[in-house]
Amino acid sequence: MRKRLLLLLSLLMSFSLIAAACGNDDSTTDAGAGDGDSITVSLIYDIGGRGDQSFNDSAYAGALRAEEELGITFTEASPNDDGSNRAELLQLGADASDLVVAVGFLFEGDVAAVGAENPDTSFGVIDSVMLDFSQDPPVPYGENIAGTGFREEQGSFLVGAAAALKSESGKIGFIGGVSGVGGLIERFEAGYIAGAKAVNPDIEILSEYVTAAPDFDGFNAPDRGKEIGLAMYEDGADVVYHAAGGTGAGLFEAAKDHSDMANRVWAIGVDSDQYLTADPAVQEFILTSMLKRVDVAVYTFIKAVVDGTFTGGPTTYDLAIDGVGYSTSGGFIDDIVPQLEEFKAQIIAGDIVVPTVPE
Repeated sequence: MRKRLLLLLSLLMSFSLIAAACGNDDSTTDAGAGDGDSITVSLIYDIGGRGDQSFNDSAYAGALRAEEELGITFTEASPNDDGSNRAELLQLGADASDLVVAVGFLFEGDVAAVGAENPDTSFGVIDSVMLDFSQDPPVPYGENIAGTGFREEQGSFLVGAAAALKSESGKIGFIGGVSGVGGLIERFEAGYIAGAKAVNPDIEILSEYVTAAPDFDGFNAPDRGKEIGLAMYEDGADVVYHAAGGTGAGLFEAAKDHSDMANRVWAIGVDSDQYLTADPAVQEFILTSMLKRVDVAVYTFIKAVVDGTFTGGPTTYDLAIDGVGYSTSGGFIDDIVPQLEEFKAQIIAGDIVVPTVPE
């Protein structure tokens, strides 16, 4: 018991320091104070933590919006490199908060276990529907445990179409972070390929994964992202899309280094609008980004707790509710937006069914 109390105190001190560094001062909280001014949230990141300019940073943006608009307070934590303390962080979060938001599918099993032991705390998991598939039909793990699913293949279809429309070489690329994780990253690849081939059936697509599960370093390896990206550009690809978290920063550097005034190549970001989050030096090489609205999912979890409407089970974020999509920052795809919007309308109407498994 004494050891656990010490761990809790240590974590709470760390949370306070992080909150202060993020500018969570009294003036910010007072300005946004609303019905949630007594609600506390623990935000526990996926591999790499905040600063990945992608998945985790999008989650942070959702919590920051809730702080500003609803008046809640939130703390942040990240698991150690091997993820062995995920369950411990979840329990410490449950001890200190009304809501624990776990950012990433790797938390699924631990949330199911810790959530069952803490029925008075709400848990939200990003990238897992949090259904017990051992039951027929599957059921939520608990009324206090909610999950989110994203139709990544739908958003990826649109950026695949953009890649094909902008490619001059007829060859494009895809970099996946980690393969073999329940088909998650393969959904990005499948949609990207389908969208590109909807524009140009003869287009050539290079695909490579950084690592394979259970090695999850592929989500935080910018050096490998740069190496793979340069190899694809040198092989003739002129647009490369990544679904690899922090690894994507290396791809952007590769696009910058390979480009010249006469022969520009493009990179496509993922999750966040990476034109806005990446190093300004690489902005002009980011054609678009596939938006996966993790920020909206996090905000929705928090608002449900504030409103007293939180319930267990999954919510699906797809094109129909703008849960996925594409960015237009930089203006590089303004000329093809009408074509992309036509594809979007066809997907929403069911006229195009986007595959979830790559060809």
